[in-house]
Amino acid sequence: MAQQEEKFHVGHRVVATIKSVKGTCHWNHKAGDSFEISAHDTAGLCGFFYHDIFPYIVMLQFGGGYPEEWGGPDSMELECLDKTNAVTIELRRVRE
Repeated sequence: MAQQEEKFHVGHRVVATIKSVKGTCHWNHKAGDSFEISAHDTAGLCGFFYHDIFPYIVMLQFGGGYPEEWGGPDSMELECLDKTNAVTIELRRVRE
């Protein structure tokens, strides 16, 4: 069995968690799915959704954030563009 290579990692780790799915996600994401995502790895996310949230992934990965009064600097919730089958995702920076 081949050894699994460790993922390329630059900056902070960002963990994505699917919070809800309205309708049917055509990429088969389900509420509760959780995975690491980065500026270099789509983690299997739909290309349209990844394109839409990419600036927020980069912001979290490389140290940016929103003020506390906007919900805090380390996490955010976003929704995909398909409003009929909307997937809500939480992005959370992991400070190590």
